[in-house]
Amino acid sequence: MKKNCILLVCLSLLLTVSAQKKEKDSFLVPEPKSFVTNHQITNGGKLIKYQTLASETYLKNKSGEPTASIWSVAYLQTGITDTTKRPVAFVFNGGPGSASVWLHMGMFGPKLVKVDSDATVDDGAAPYTLVTNTNGILDLTDLVFIDPVGTGYSKVIGKGKVEDFWGLTEDANSVAQFIRQWITDNNRWLSPKYIIGESFGTTRAVGVAHALEGDGQDMALNGLILISQALDYAGSTSEHNNITSYLTYLPSMAATAWYHKKAGQGKTLEAFVEESRNFTYNTYAPALYKGSLLTEIEKNKIAEQLGYFMGVDKEYILKSNLRVLIPRFQKQLLADKGLAVGRLDGRFMGNEVDKLSDGPHLGDPSSYQISSAYTAALNHYLASMLNVKMDWPYLTGNDDIYEKWNWKPVPEGKGWEPSYVNVSQKLGETMRRNTAMKVMVANGYYDLICPFFDAEYTFSRNGIEREKIQMFYYEAGHMMYTHEPDLIKLANDVRAFLSN
Repeated sequence: MKKNCILLVCLSLLLTVSAQKKEKDSFLVPEPKSFVTNHQITNGGKLIKYQTLASETYLKNKSGEPTASIWSVAYLQTGITDTTKRPVAFVFNGGPGSASVWLHMGMFGPKLVKVDSDATVDDGAAPYTLVTNTNGILDLTDLVFIDPVGTGYSKVIGKGKVEDFWGLTEDANSVAQFIRQWITDNNRWLSPKYIIGESFGTTRAVGVAHALEGDGQDMALNGLILISQALDYAGSTSEHNNITSYLTYLPSMAATAWYHKKAGQGKTLEAFVEESRNFTYNTYAPALYKGSLLTEIEKNKIAEQLGYFMGVDKEYILKSNLRVLIPRFQKQLLADKGLAVGRLDGRFMGNEVDKLSDGPHLGDPSSYQISSAYTAALNHYLASMLNVKMDWPYLTGNDDIYEKWNWKPVPEGKGWEPSYVNVSQKLGETMRRNTAMKVMVANGYYDLICPFFDAEYTFSRNGIEREKIQMFYYEAGHMMYTHEPDLIKLANDVRAFLSN
């Protein structure tokens, strides 16, 4: 009997040790992968020889245990003896849930994918065309493209959890941690540093700039380049009862109507946009705030004026109570042709099956008409030109992230009454602490998700020193670089910003 008891105790101990070992082994992670290649390109009239470092960087917790793997692709000029004079720019897109594929393969990477510049032809199916980026900026700065956790090849590892990264503050802190680690690993603390972000990537850029000031390793940035900014979501959320959005979207509706020859004909785009600005400030805003106190005569007059700018029937505007939501505008503007205009870029048009749906039911034509080309191009480029071999797929987008995202700007356990996300005051504060930081803002006239008038509205408030902001405008949408003339213009504007 005693012998059986001893055997049972030993067996129990073995099972316990085995379970502990299994639990420990579950947190073991392989060495981070790294792929190095060498190339050359002519940018800015100069032949630049550079090394490409496509690699994983492991983020660790305070105990030194890996929690996440961040995938990045860095382009570093070779032959540089003094890197303190060589800037480095960190680049990412938005979402949340988007990899850096759009700015990588559309604007700043050495290779770009070609899509229809005039937004009239779908990207179709493979093969797609890759071209050398002759408008690149590698003569001015090194570039590091970052895929936040859950996008690209980046993922949670070891003792990490998605909730440690999928949130407004958590995301900014993790990207700031990556930047500090990259700067340290590559001995670039004295190099000028920039962030280039697009869409939610501009929200992230401000959060990262703010986060870099703390944690006992204060890192001051030289500048932010914000493409299709989204700092105050009240101005970029088209929903009922959000008065701010009715105002901020109207000039973009007017610009889009002008583009499709539904309004403002006989006038230049700039002149018509300026007219819509003045109407929005001086007439539309007071009318919205008067609400039902408007007389029928006043209401009819406003509806007529809105129809003039939107290119939409007065009766439709009256039925909308002078408040036309963006999805409805997308569907209504070209309803006579059975087409819906794009959200990211109002130049694009989608042929809808359901002609009467409340907004485009097929999705955003300015997204689905180019996304296949970008996805294929990025995968081909990594595998064939950078010799990247990974064991899991590259996610250009991840819907799970947005669905699980923590938008609270306060730490866990602190109360927060739901409101629109707004990081613009954080930018104003950061700029006052770091007086050397410059800010460039790039706006697309036909952007119906992050409207240009919202940028003007945001940067005129929130404690931001307006004279330190450089505003630029382009005749395309959210990703203005899909329009060839604007790719060139944006490249030149970025070049001037970095050079000055």
